[in-house]
Amino acid sequence: MQGSLSTIIVFILYLALMVAIGLVFYSKSKNLSDYFLGGRNLNSWVTAISAQASDMSGWLLMGLPAAAYFSGVSASWIAIGLGLGTYLNWKIVASRLRRFTECYGDSITIPEYLENRFQSKSRALRSVCAVIIFIFFLIYTASAFNAGAKLFMYVFNTDNYLFALTLGSVIIVSYTFLGGFFAVCWTDLIQGLLMFFAIVAVPAIAMAHIPDFSLSTLTTIADGNFTNFFASPAGALSAVSIISSLAWGLGYFGMPHILTRFMAIKSEDMIKKSRLIAMIWVVVSLAAAVLVGMVGYVYLTYIGAGYESEAAAETVFMQLVGRLTPGVIAGVLLSAILAAVMSTADSQLLVTASAVTNDLYQPIFRRDATDKELMWVSRVTVIVVSVLAYLIAIDPENSVMGLVSYAWAGFGSAFGPVILFSLFWKRTTKNGAIAGMIAGGAVVLLWENLPVLASTGIYSIIPGFAVSTVMVLAFSLLDKEPGEEVLRLYETAAVKKH
Repeated sequence: MQGSLSTIIVFILYLALMVAIGLVFYSKSKNLSDYFLGGRNLNSWVTAISAQASDMSGWLLMGLPAAAYFSGVSASWIAIGLGLGTYLNWKIVASRLRRFTECYGDSITIPEYLENRFQSKSRALRSVCAVIIFIFFLIYTASAFNAGAKLFMYVFNTDNYLFALTLGSVIIVSYTFLGGFFAVCWTDLIQGLLMFFAIVAVPAIAMAHIPDFSLSTLTTIADGNFTNFFASPAGALSAVSIISSLAWGLGYFGMPHILTRFMAIKSEDMIKKSRLIAMIWVVVSLAAAVLVGMVGYVYLTYIGAGYESEAAAETVFMQLVGRLTPGVIAGVLLSAILAAVMSTADSQLLVTASAVTNDLYQPIFRRDATDKELMWVSRVTVIVVSVLAYLIAIDPENSVMGLVSYAWAGFGSAFGPVILFSLFWKRTTKNGAIAGMIAGGAVVLLWENLPVLASTGIYSIIPGFAVSTVMVLAFSLLDKEPGEEVLRLYETAAVKKH
């Protein structure tokens, strides 16, 4: 049931709704703080669901189910790592980052916060941040465009990848261009709830269509290792494989599009409620995504269908929806994939635009630029970044999982240690931060592109995060101690106001 008329109509209505939200918020973004942080006025629900929806992307409904389709329950190690990372990020970073960014000059971007945190007179720190954000968000946004193209190909029953990629990219860019942070966060709330409903509903529907479904069915139809946490049909999992999967959790500390949600919440006191909402969403969604892959394998094997590669298996969610649900419901459920893609790509485009505008264009080229001028520079940046990401995504052989993995490691390694040190170690210096960011990002680029390193099976975030940590420590200790003003501001920000 690809591309039934009712499915396509529902799909188009959903797209129209998202663009309409962008138009509504177009007039509400009056200055840079509105456009990039929503005026620090988000409530607990919008903050929590928006953070998690922008986090998971099309990877949740495509990449993770594909991994579980071939590996079984052992794919859960990535989910466990992400669940732990989500909790720790909300628990130890969220409140402190909200407070620090407001205390340090009401910073509206991560690069601006770091410059203010270290009282840097030069633009080197912000420039390095902006370049790293630009590089890795190009890859990340390309993964979203790639996922969107696969979805549009399925819904419109076409083999024309270029057409599908173009259509999806234009839709995503449209409402990000118009509405800014308000539009992104409110659409993310809608999309996050839709993603949650869909990822829970689809495996339940599939199980209902498998005769006498039970745990034994999984081991009978699939390999015996399909339900073994420490093995997959390919064999026993190595310690390196398990550790690399768990290491995905390290990425959260350095994700600009997630960290900005912490900065934008209305009050630090709302974070505890947001954390609870976020954790329920994440735990249930990740577990259901693994179940989609496993149940999908059993169902498609039962009816004599299946996939030969993990990249092809990224459509397993779509196949289950198309085969098992009527047109209108299928349109709603398939819209969840579009929701996942859009909720991440829009956030990434916005953060990249903010870095280019606020951390490169204004401080280096136009210090006296008006807010109106800077907002238009941001909107132009959204277009430029989208075109470049489109060119990266133009290869249909790219996998969503591979692109996300690359970008996730880059951000986690470049920014993760620096953010943690900036919040919890007052001895951290500007030079330590710069050294950590450059080293972390460079290690990931080398690890992902040199066969001798990539072949080790170690996820690049592990060496990247470790090297970045060492460099922040070493360069900070070799540097002279921060000045009195830097230490005074740190002590002020570190004390929670009641």
